[in-house]
Parts: sequence; structure tokens; C-alpha cells
Amino acid sequence: MRASARIATASAAAALLIGCVSGPAASEPESKKEGKKAGEKVLVFSKTAGFRHDSIPEGIAAVKELGAANGFTVDATEDAKAFTAKNLARYDAVIWLSTTGDVLDAKQQSAFEGYIKKGGGYVGVHAAADTEYDWPFYGGLAGAYFQSHPAIQPAKVRVEDHGHPSTAHLPGVWDRTDEWYNYRSNPRDRAHVLASLDESSYTGGSMSGDHPIAWCQDYRGGRSFYTGSGHTKESFADPAYRTHLLGGIRWATGAAQADCRPEKGYTPLFDGTAKSLEAWKQAGPGSFELNEGERTLKTVGGMGMLWYGAKELGSYSLKLDWRMDGDDNSGIFVGFPPSDDPWSAVDNGYEIQIDATDVPEKTTGSVYGFKSADLAERDKALNPPGEWNTYELRVEGERLRIYLNGVKINDFTNTDPARSLKDGHIGIQNHGGDDQVSFRDIRVKDLPARSATGVGR
Repeated sequence: MRASARIATASAAAALLIGCVSGPAASEPESKKEGKKAGEKVLVFSKTAGFRHDSIPEGIAAVKELGAANGFTVDATEDAKAFTAKNLARYDAVIWLSTTGDVLDAKQQSAFEGYIKKGGGYVGVHAAADTEYDWPFYGGLAGAYFQSHPAIQPAKVRVEDHGHPSTAHLPGVWDRTDEWYNYRSNPRDRAHVLASLDESSYTGGSMSGDHPIAWCQDYRGGRSFYTGSGHTKESFADPAYRTHLLGGIRWATGAAQADCRPEKGYTPLFDGTAKSLEAWKQAGPGSFELNEGERTLKTVGGMGMLWYGAKELGSYSLKLDWRMDGDDNSGIFVGFPPSDDPWSAVDNGYEIQIDATDVPEKTTGSVYGFKSADLAERDKALNPPGEWNTYELRVEGERLRIYLNGVKINDFTNTDPARSLKDGHIGIQNHGGDDQVSFRDIRVKDLPARSATGVGR
């Protein structure tokens, strides 16, 4: 059962609107029209020159079923002659399904390198890491090479990022049985780790406690997603694993967006537990509902704000995931002094908007009322309602940069003498009863202090 609780509601502030809609949509995201892309096409490649997994037929069948149910076309081959520039250009992603050994010649390798450099997608499944050891480009694309594995056994998979479509549906700890690879190197410095193994939960792990098992990265112009799971036939009948694989495919084809830049050194401010909310305070009316099963906060009523009171932040990177149910409204506030009045944040700080259907200076990615996002870049990066998005708000001195799913969409410098970004608190808005917005994985990393631009408070 899912545990849930509500954060206590503070006394009501003035019945005014924070971040209210004030005009028609200036730019309708592609994702709100007919999806970012329609009719994606993927190629499943499963040639083996070494060990051959008996789960390959189940894997091919699963991808075809996922394609039929989710609007993308699937071809499957074990013929390396499919790796020509002309043929690869037909596909949005190539899935290397438990390939092993040297499977492409030099000309075919060159064609695939060109495909990736022109924006192609790669999905590596399980033994794709046991492939092409003498091809450095492929090793970088896959992220890490296979080293060894213990016997098939249950293990606990720790989900590190719920903002990616491959992991958005998973619990914080995912219990499953598979053949768990050890890798020759740790991809964490090069790729964005989505999930890792708890080596204390099984025997045979050899990566000193930091054991990535699924990751993604932007690589040489293309996109790369890898999952170490998928050895067993049963994996491809498991709904959770199938959704994991589907999310990786959707991201690799460009049908879904996520931040796949390497991430290290962040401290959780809200990790989905009630304990992590002890340092947060509700200002103004409404509240947030905690769902510990999904590790989310969901807005309830308004107009108020939940703010982090443990300390003021100076030079920092703030990351968090957010999701709208429909045409909803909310925002993230930065750079405001402590107060039980949410209007203090409005008057002294800055709001980064979430609602995509407002005028340019008040739409998703805008510094509300001050500077519009780059709407073309915003539209390409934005996932539609019902899917998770990730913000990075990077504050250095009086400069605020906004990244949406890893894409920079705004660069703002404060010059208002009544405000300052050099220190202040952060908060998330509960806009009103008709607005249904969820948040999770709020984390922060301190950055080196730099000389400030503009004036301070």
C-alpha cells in the first residue's frame, strides 16, 4: 500500500494569485500538438560472435509489441550489411540486443559512427556491453564494457533518477532477478546514471559499492541509453522491465526528453520521505500531499508555497523533477528571505514558471514577469502533461541559468536593487485547487562562489 500524508497548512495569506495566467498562449509546444515526433522507426540488431543469449527471440518480440502499442515501427536483423549510411538513416534508434563479440567490419563501424554523429539513437541491452572491445567509439557510446558476472540471482536496484522515462515508473528500490554484470570501468563520470545495484543485496558484485546498471548520455551528437538488465527470458515478460526498456527507446529516438548530463555531488532536499520534509515550511494557504510510495509531493489547493527553511542558498545548482496532470500552473521560487507570507517570495525573489500556456514572459522556463525562455529551445525540450520534466536552476552571483531536461532555455541576470540572487531560500508553489502538479527528487549542489553581477539586496 502507498503511504500518504499531508503537510500541515499554514494560515491563509491574501487571496491573490501568484503566477496567474494573464493572456493567451504565445507558443504552443510541439508536445501539446501531436507529440514531439510521430512514427518513429527502430532497428533491433542481435548478431552474436560470442555467447548467444537464449532470450534474444523474447527480446525482439517484446520490442515489436512495444512498438505496436506505442506507435513506432520495428525492424529486426542479424545481418551486419544493414549498417550502411543510407539504411541507418531510416531509423531513429538502433537497439543492440545482447550482441556479443565483433559484429561489424570497419566500413560498417564507420557508417554507424556517422549515424550517431548525425543525431542517431543507440539502445544497448545487457550483452551489448560485451561487444566490440577493439572499437573505442563503441566503448564510449555503450558507456562501459563487460568484465564478469555472478550467477543469476535477486538483487536490489536503487533508482537514482526518476526524471527519465525509463525509470519514472519505478520505486526507489526495484527488486528483480537477473544476471548482474560487473563492468571494466565506472561510467558515472561520463554518463548520467539512472540506476545502480546495491552490492550488499546479492553476491558477486565487484565495483566497490558504486555499481551503475542503467545510464544515458548525449554522445558525439547522438543519444545513448544502456541497461544491464535483460539476460533472462522472464525479463521481457515483466511489465516493469518492459516499461523501463520502452522509456529508454523513447528517449533514444527523441520521442521523450530527459537530462542525461553526468550528475555528481548533489544533496537531497526532498527524497520522497516524510523525514526529508522536516526542514520545509508551508507559507500561505493550501498544502502538499506526500506519496511515499511514489516519492512525490502533489499540490493541494493554494495560493501558497512550500519552502526550504534549513538554510539560505548562495551559489548553487538546484535540480528537481516536476509533472503537470494537464494545463496546470505552478512554479519554483528562488532568492527570497524567510517568511510565512508567500508574497515575500513574489516581491523579493524570482519565480521560474511551469505553465506552458501563458504569454512569453510567464510561460514554462520564464523568469516570471521578467524574461521569457528561448521558446524554440523550450518547445523542443519540453515533455507533455503526464510526463516528468527536470529543471536545473543554476545560480551564480546575480546570474540565473535555467535548463529544461538538460537544455539551456534561459539566461537571466538580476539588476533590481530590491532583489538579489546571491542568497535566499527556494520554494515550490501550490497555485490553486484546479492545478495538479507533482514534484520529486529535489536536490542541490553548492557551486564555487563567483564575483556577482548586478547589485545585492
